[in-house]
This record gives sequence, C-alpha cells and structure tokens, in this order.
Amino acid sequence: MKDQPTDSGGSAAGLDHQIPEVLPRAAPAPGPVPAGAAFIAPMLATLGSPQSIPDPHGWAYEMKWDGVRAIAAVNGNAVQLTSRNGNDMTLLYPELGDLAEYVSAGTAVLDGEIVALNRAGRPDFSLLQTRLKLTDTTEIQAAAQHTPVRLVLFDLLEFEGRDLTALDYCQRREILEQAVDEAPDFHVQVPGALDATLEEAVEASRQLGLEGILAKRLTSDYTPGARSRSWVKIKHQRTQEVVVVGWRPGKGNRASKVGSLLVAVPDGIDLRYLGRVGSGLTDRELADVGARLRKMARKTAPLGDVPGADAADAHWVRPALVGEVQYSGRTGGGRLRHPVWRGWRPDKKPSDVVVEL
Repeated sequence: MKDQPTDSGGSAAGLDHQIPEVLPRAAPAPGPVPAGAAFIAPMLATLGSPQSIPDPHGWAYEMKWDGVRAIAAVNGNAVQLTSRNGNDMTLLYPELGDLAEYVSAGTAVLDGEIVALNRAGRPDFSLLQTRLKLTDTTEIQAAAQHTPVRLVLFDLLEFEGRDLTALDYCQRREILEQAVDEAPDFHVQVPGALDATLEEAVEASRQLGLEGILAKRLTSDYTPGARSRSWVKIKHQRTQEVVVVGWRPGKGNRASKVGSLLVAVPDGIDLRYLGRVGSGLTDRELADVGARLRKMARKTAPLGDVPGADAADAHWVRPALVGEVQYSGRTGGGRLRHPVWRGWRPDKKPSDVVVEL
C-alpha cells in the first residue's frame, strides 16, 4: 500500500470530498476480510456501430482491449482478481499481486482487463491463452517472466467502503485516475479516455491494430451484471463467442483425432447451431482438447438443427466449454462464414454467450 497523506492530491483523504455523502459508507470491519468478499459482477457492453451513438458529444471513447475481464479487489495489501463469471484468477497472475501498492485506498474494487502484449506492443489474445490454461505453480511463475500480463483499469466501483456505482461514468473515471498510480513498467495502468471524436477514435484504434473502441455514456451509472446500451462496443472484426457441442474426426491418419469443432449459441433455453470450425486450431490444440472432449461425451446431440452432413460422423459432448471465433459473415440461415478459432474462454460459461449480430 502507498502512504495516504492528508493533502488534496491522489490520496484517499484528498479524494474523499469528491464522493457524495449520500452514498453509504461501510462500517469498519472488525478484522481482516478476504479481498474477494466485495466481488461485483461486471457491467457489460452491447455490440453496435458508430450509427448506434445518437449524440456523440455525450459519450467518452476508450480503446477496447483484447483480453480477459477482471474485477480487482484490494483490501490492505491483499489483492484478489476475479473473472467475469466469479472464478478466482489471483494465482494465475502473480505479477499483478502488487496492485495494492498503486491504489490510494485501504479497500477498493476496480474493473479492468488483463492483457498480454506481443512484440509489437499490441494486445494478443493467443498469447494470453498460454496463461489461461496453466495450473502448476512453477509453470505459472515461469510464464509470468516470459509472458507477463498487464492490468488495464477503466472503472472504480467501490472506494474505502463506499459504493460508487450510482455515480456518473465521468465522476467514477475522475476518481479512478486520481486513486490509481500507474506502475513504472505499466503492468498496472489507467489509460485515459480518448480526446477525439467518435470517427477519430475508431480510426485511431484501427491504425493501432486494436480490436475496436468502447463508447460510454458520460452520465451512465454502473449496473453490475447487466448488458447496458450505455456502453457500446464498436469492433473492426466480427467475433462470436460459441459453445462447443461436438466434434468431427479428421481425415487420413487423423481419422481418430479431432478435426473440427461443432459450435452453437444459446437460443432461449435451447442451442442454435452455427457451424463447424477447424481453421486456427493447431494440431497440438486439437490433441489437447480431444482428451477433454472425450470425457464430456454424450450419446445424443444437445441440439436439433445440425445438418445431416455435419451430424453424420459427429461425436457429441456436454455443452459446457466456451470458445471464441472470428468470421467473415453469416449465411442466410445464420451460420458463420469462414470461421477461424481465436481461443478458449474459461472466464465465461455458456449462459454468458450472446449472439453478436
């Protein structure tokens, strides 16, 4: 933890006057409390386009980071990182354990994205994949040295026991920027909103090779767990989270191995078939997932709209694994055109998947 001076700078005392007194102040805890006790389900954005923003002057624009969402809870010197679906990720990212040193508060809950950068300095989800599947402590420590991650923070939900979710976005951001100091090597950072028009923000994101931007209404509150139209994600490429429902064997000497995955999306209480994907999956990835899928085998298809050509040699599995694909478009029947595998999403469960039109 940083020292907390009494001046009006970026300290807890200096920020105190900015938080309206009408918000409840938590009573002091009688003793140490687990940092993760304050987990808040993150607010979610809706997919849109520049045309989705009716009044561009009433919005702020942030870069969209291609990583894994994380709720970071700070309690004294303790830090806990929790995924969007409530899984504890703290041990996966030991290099982020010093977050409390950069937060000017005894307790805080922050929202952000964990990203891994490639040699060009751009977020690379495939690099992050190498971290997501590790379980051995020694391997995790080694990966933290070879493939370090960054925590990009963009919202502040609680500060010194006070709930900030009812404040406007612009108020929360102002407090966040004063409450968090960036780490010297930027493994903890708070990028500012873009000083640009909507069109300029989209173009800047494209030129930097990023995934897109997030437009956030300046007067929006933070609605935990809700998918809100006050946050709009504008992406350059089409991506879709999918649920794996089965697999088809490869050809020739790979006839007994996984050749492609059959994927779907939730449709009410059912699943709707989107097609099969093999591109983007390496032989090693197919071999690794093959053993896992065989343990999840079931005799019948978990959905009813798979074409006969795809179902003929399919092996069905329990629909529990979530991945992400990139695609060029959709057929008239809603199937994905030219899907390419991007990676697994262990931070999400099937019920989190929504159709990205």
